[in-house]
Amino acid sequence: MDFSFQGKRALVTGASRGKDTITATLSLSLTSTLFSGIGRAIAVQLAQLGAEVVSVGRSESHLVSLKNENPSITVVKLDICDWNRTKQALSDIGPVDFLVNNAGEGFIKALEDVEEEDVDRIFDLNVKALINVTQIVVGDLLRRGAPGSIVNVSSQAGLVGLHQHTVYCASKGAVDAFTRACALELGPGNIRVNSVNPTVVMTKMGKKWWSEPSRGGPMLARIPLGRFCEVQEVVDAVLFLLSDRAGMITGTCLALDGGFTTT
Repeated sequence: MDFSFQGKRALVTGASRGKDTITATLSLSLTSTLFSGIGRAIAVQLAQLGAEVVSVGRSESHLVSLKNENPSITVVKLDICDWNRTKQALSDIGPVDFLVNNAGEGFIKALEDVEEEDVDRIFDLNVKALINVTQIVVGDLLRRGAPGSIVNVSSQAGLVGLHQHTVYCASKGAVDAFTRACALELGPGNIRVNSVNPTVVMTKMGKKWWSEPSRGGPMLARIPLGRFCEVQEVVDAVLFLLSDRAGMITGTCLALDGGFTTT
């Protein structure tokens, strides 16, 4: 299926390296942080398909790299967890037709070990910042009376319980609930809101982390298709939901999980 986003403007968060961080504290006190390339891949492909893209991220070096790869992309260095700074920074970027809320973070930790700062950090980024950015974009769309499409990058963790993912599951469950409520509220304005809910995604670091049988084995055993999700499969789903081909789809949480959530 061919897509063209010529004449459209898109805002992608977490696009410096598409940060979806999973910090896992194991019995050996090993901590690993995984950075995905999902946001970056979405931004690059949107630009290749004709959209004018604004990419927001926290890593200056990765934003510079993204800009070098595709000079047409406008990059904005910003910590979207700062509510007021985000309002100020994004108020001048101009009209936006598409929003991809990709920035997100999570960790693996037993509930009894969860600390207040863990909860604050995850909800500040995964939920509060997402709501703020969405509000900014939606406000502009409504003022212009323009149609729009929003895709929130959620997780299978929003659909099912995952072992030692209590806070992450709670945050992604909030994202999915927010997606449905927004779809209901914004539908009359011809603004569609959906989420994609991938299983483990095979980014460079994702492959390194989940290739360990003790980590990846139990997860793969619950996926009927017997494999994890590729970055391009997430990108394709996001592009479809943004496009006019999905013109009758809103309020949907689309599982990209190889059947994980059916088990």
